[in-house]
Amino acid sequence: MPRVLVVDDQKDVRAMISMVLRVNQFDVVEAGTAEAGLQLFREHVFDAVIVDIYLDDSNGLDLVSGMRALVPDLPVVAVSGMSAFDGASMSEELTRVVYLRKPFRPAELMRAVEAARAAASEQGLQPARDSRSALCPNGT
Repeated sequence: MPRVLVVDDQKDVRAMISMVLRVNQFDVVEAGTAEAGLQLFREHVFDAVIVDIYLDDSNGLDLVSGMRALVPDLPVVAVSGMSAFDGASMSEELTRVVYLRKPFRPAELMRAVEAARAAASEQGLQPARDSRSALCPNGT
Protein backbone atom coordinates (compact mmCIF):
# COMPACT_ATOMS: atom_id res chain seq x y z
CA MET A 1 0.00 0.00 0.00
CA PRO A 2 1.59 3.33 -1.03
CA ARG A 3 2.37 5.66 1.88
CA VAL A 4 1.69 9.40 1.53
CA LEU A 5 2.72 12.20 3.88
CA VAL A 6 0.18 15.04 4.09
CA VAL A 7 1.47 18.36 5.46
CA ASP A 8 -1.16 21.06 5.96
CA ASP A 9 -1.71 23.43 8.87
CA GLN A 10 -5.50 23.19 8.52
CA LYS A 11 -6.72 20.11 10.38
CA ASP A 12 -9.95 19.84 8.39
CA VAL A 13 -8.06 19.93 5.08
CA ARG A 14 -5.64 17.24 6.30
CA ALA A 15 -8.59 15.12 7.40
CA MET A 16 -10.35 15.45 4.03
CA ILE A 17 -7.19 14.66 2.05
CA SER A 18 -6.44 11.70 4.32
CA MET A 19 -9.95 10.32 4.02
CA VAL A 20 -9.86 10.47 0.21
CA LEU A 21 -6.46 8.79 0.10
CA ARG A 22 -7.44 6.04 2.55
CA VAL A 23 -10.59 5.25 0.55
CA ASN A 24 -8.28 4.88 -2.45
CA GLN A 25 -6.02 2.39 -0.63
CA PHE A 26 -3.20 4.70 0.49
CA ASP A 27 -1.52 4.60 3.87
CA VAL A 28 -1.54 8.19 5.17
CA VAL A 29 0.61 10.01 7.72
CA GLU A 30 -0.36 13.57 8.69
CA ALA A 31 1.64 16.57 9.91
CA GLY A 32 0.35 20.01 10.88
CA THR A 33 3.64 21.88 10.55
CA ALA A 34 6.63 21.91 8.23
CA GLU A 35 8.89 20.94 11.13
CA ALA A 36 6.75 17.92 12.02
CA GLY A 37 6.49 16.96 8.36
CA LEU A 38 10.24 17.08 7.82
CA GLN A 39 10.82 15.04 11.00
CA LEU A 40 8.38 12.37 9.83
CA PHE A 41 9.96 12.42 6.38
CA ARG A 42 13.39 11.80 7.87
CA GLU A 43 12.09 8.90 9.99
CA HIS A 44 9.94 7.08 7.43
CA VAL A 45 9.82 6.26 3.73
CA PHE A 46 7.00 7.82 1.70
CA ASP A 47 5.87 7.12 -1.84
CA ALA A 48 4.59 10.69 -2.26
CA VAL A 49 3.93 13.88 -0.30
CA ILE A 50 1.14 16.43 -0.40
CA VAL A 51 2.24 19.81 0.96
CA ASP A 52 0.35 23.05 1.53
CA ILE A 53 2.42 25.86 0.05
CA TYR A 54 1.38 28.42 2.68
CA LEU A 55 1.98 26.86 6.09
CA ASP A 56 1.78 28.90 9.29
CA ASP A 57 5.34 28.06 10.31
CA SER A 58 7.06 27.87 6.93
CA ASN A 59 6.91 28.15 3.19
CA GLY A 60 5.77 24.77 1.89
CA LEU A 61 8.02 25.07 -1.15
CA ASP A 62 11.01 25.32 1.19
CA LEU A 63 9.79 22.12 2.82
CA VAL A 64 9.53 20.44 -0.59
CA SER A 65 13.07 21.57 -1.40
CA GLY A 66 14.30 20.08 1.87
CA MET A 67 12.56 16.78 1.18
CA ARG A 68 13.81 16.68 -2.39
CA ALA A 69 17.35 17.29 -1.12
CA LEU A 70 16.97 13.94 0.69
CA VAL A 71 14.97 12.11 -2.01
CA PRO A 72 15.35 13.91 -5.37
CA ASP A 73 12.78 11.76 -7.18
CA LEU A 74 10.00 12.22 -4.62
CA PRO A 75 6.50 12.61 -6.14
CA VAL A 76 5.01 15.87 -4.81
CA VAL A 77 1.59 17.51 -4.93
CA ALA A 78 1.68 21.14 -3.76
CA VAL A 79 -1.69 22.61 -2.74
CA SER A 80 -2.71 26.19 -2.15
CA GLY A 81 -5.77 28.38 -1.81
CA MET A 82 -3.98 31.03 -3.89
CA SER A 83 -4.26 31.06 -7.66
CA ALA A 84 -0.63 31.84 -8.46
CA PHE A 85 2.37 29.63 -7.85
CA ASP A 86 4.95 32.35 -8.51
CA GLY A 87 8.54 31.17 -8.55
CA ALA A 88 7.50 27.58 -7.98
CA SER A 89 9.73 26.14 -10.68
CA MET A 90 12.80 28.26 -10.07
CA SER A 91 14.91 25.50 -8.55
CA GLU A 92 15.75 21.92 -9.47
CA GLU A 93 14.06 20.59 -6.33
CA LEU A 94 10.73 22.05 -7.47
CA THR A 95 10.58 20.46 -10.92
CA ARG A 96 8.05 17.69 -11.51
CA VAL A 97 5.77 19.10 -8.79
CA VAL A 98 2.04 18.90 -9.46
CA TYR A 99 0.14 21.99 -8.28
CA LEU A 100 -3.46 21.78 -7.08
CA ARG A 101 -5.60 24.77 -6.10
CA LYS A 102 -7.92 24.61 -3.08
CA PRO A 103 -10.76 23.91 -2.89
CA PHE A 104 -10.57 20.72 -4.90
CA ARG A 105 -12.75 17.68 -5.38
CA PRO A 106 -11.65 14.17 -4.39
CA ALA A 107 -11.25 13.14 -8.04
CA GLU A 108 -8.99 16.15 -8.68
CA LEU A 109 -6.84 15.19 -5.70
CA MET A 110 -6.46 11.63 -6.94
CA ARG A 111 -5.60 12.82 -10.47
CA ALA A 112 -2.93 15.10 -8.97
CA VAL A 113 -1.43 12.27 -6.89
CA GLU A 114 -1.34 9.97 -9.89
CA ALA A 115 0.17 12.75 -12.05
CA ALA A 116 2.92 13.34 -9.47
CA ARG A 117 3.69 9.62 -9.32
CA ALA A 118 3.65 9.40 -13.12
CA ALA A 119 6.00 12.39 -13.42
CA ALA A 120 8.53 10.55 -11.28
CA SER A 121 8.00 7.31 -13.24
CA GLU A 122 8.38 9.05 -16.62
CA GLN A 123 11.83 10.11 -15.58
CA GLY A 124 12.60 6.49 -14.72
CA LEU A 125 12.54 7.47 -11.09
CA GLN A 126 11.13 5.73 -8.05
CA PRO A 127 11.24 6.80 -4.38
CA ALA A 128 14.77 6.01 -3.25
CA ARG A 129 14.10 3.50 -0.49
CA ASP A 130 17.61 2.06 -0.44
CA SER A 131 19.34 5.42 -0.23
CA ARG A 132 17.17 6.29 2.75
CA SER A 133 18.22 3.21 4.73
CA ALA A 134 21.09 5.13 6.30
CA LEU A 135 18.55 7.67 7.53
CA CYS A 136 15.96 5.03 8.44
CA PRO A 137 17.76 1.98 9.86
CA ASN A 138 14.48 0.07 10.29
CA GLY A 139 13.49 0.75 6.65
CA THR A 140 10.23 2.47 7.59
